[in-house]
Amino acid sequence: MDANDSKIIEDLRELILDAAVARFQRYGYGKTTMAEIAKDSDMSAANLYRYFKNKQDIAAVCAGRCMNEQQNLMCEFVRQSHSNAAETLRIFVVEGLKSTHQMYLEQPKINELVEFIASERQDIVHKKIQAQHNLITEILAQGNKSGEFNITDLVVTARAVQNALVKFNVPIFMALYPLDEFIVMANEVVDLILQGLQKQ
Repeated sequence: MDANDSKIIEDLRELILDAAVARFQRYGYGKTTMAEIAKDSDMSAANLYRYFKNKQDIAAVCAGRCMNEQQNLMCEFVRQSHSNAAETLRIFVVEGLKSTHQMYLEQPKINELVEFIASERQDIVHKKIQAQHNLITEILAQGNKSGEFNITDLVVTARAVQNALVKFNVPIFMALYPLDEFIVMANEVVDLILQGLQKQ
């Protein structure tokens, strides 16, 4: 297979994924069929199976792509120049919350896909958790370097911080409160975390 063939296959896979995402967002994961994805991709269902094994395979790649986009966005926020690590942590939490809340509002059927991934493809969830953990570790290390924090075990502390923030970055929780209330709660949690991290 030459480079042109690989490019054509990759483009077709992207076309299929775009069609699947649009259908998942509109009708939900459960009500979407391979035949409908194929039709939306202007191909036969038989042809669709040349690129993906089944609907679960498509859903897994869609979820991975969505998580990567969100992770890249969070990396940008973290790696922009901020005055200190405390500010970076606050921005990480609040902007992550805003992104998750916006996704929930714009894609109300997304929870079906989230539930499928959480039960059937935990490898994808663990990959997201690890990527988020790495970013929090990076923020805490920045705080140690600047003298704001004095953390002896960055990995364990990052995991504890991450666990405290779960409510603010899981789509299924987004129906609980309006965004402005969520932001107040997120800032309260960040304040508490920073009290424990900052040098006295």
